[in-house]
Amino acid sequence: VLGVDLDGVCADFYGRMREIAAEWLERPIETLPTEVTFSLREWGIRDTEHYVQLHRFAVTQRDLFETCRPIPGAAVALRQLSDEGYRIRIITHRLIINFFHEQAVSQTVRWLDHHGIPYRDLCFMGEKDQVGADVYVDDAPHNIERLRGAGLDAICFGNSTNRMVAAPRAETWPEVVAMIRARHAVDRQSR
Repeated sequence: VLGVDLDGVCADFYGRMREIAAEWLERPIETLPTEVTFSLREWGIRDTEHYVQLHRFAVTQRDLFETCRPIPGAAVALRQLSDEGYRIRIITHRLIINFFHEQAVSQTVRWLDHHGIPYRDLCFMGEKDQVGADVYVDDAPHNIERLRGAGLDAICFGNSTNRMVAAPRAETWPEVVAMIRARHAVDRQSR
């Protein structure tokens, strides 16, 4: 079972959010750097409440979760892994802000189907270590830390928000696929 995050791993959350933030902040997009930290302070997001306002606008007014571009290689890699018998379990924490869950869920399902991303399970939860996957692919530093702290196998999908996270990490989906296949080969040999 592969536990796969969406934002920053399969969906180019930061790329689409940058476009929406430029509009919302009424700033030229060129003034918003592409290299950001998890808080998005580089764009002028002041605090959690300011982020919540932007996030609410992005989901309810600009269909954020339906309009993100896929991370290059994600869809084809997940289709390959699914065809090889891996069970894809999407695990996302997109319900972090109250009162527009229906929009977040329906946008997510439409996005997954539109991009042909296979999945057997779709979990909306923050406690990813409670989901029961064999290998996790995530980009959020706090998620990686929690998963690894629980003794779980977690691959960090690299981006500017997680440069400080140690290996195992992958910068591309072909690297993720190679790492997962290598783990599976080791598991088969140890049986």
